[in-house]
Amino acid sequence: MDTKLSERVVPAHYVTVSLAAVITGLSEKAIRRKIEDGKWREGREYRRSPDGGVFIDLRAYEKWVEQAAG
Repeated sequence: MDTKLSERVVPAHYVTVSLAAVITGLSEKAIRRKIEDGKWREGREYRRSPDGGVFIDLRAYEKWVEQAAG
């Protein structure tokens, strides 16, 4: 592993849709569809930044998966 890269990468509570897709295995389209369809709610599974960007709450995503599997 690139030491310089590992020194800069830290766990994050909120991540971009593109990074959430890599982490979760869902496509970016699937994530955006869950938001558009209201399956994921703003303030719960995702939040918007002051400039309008969408950030996925990884902890809420894990709860969502566990609830669905429950």
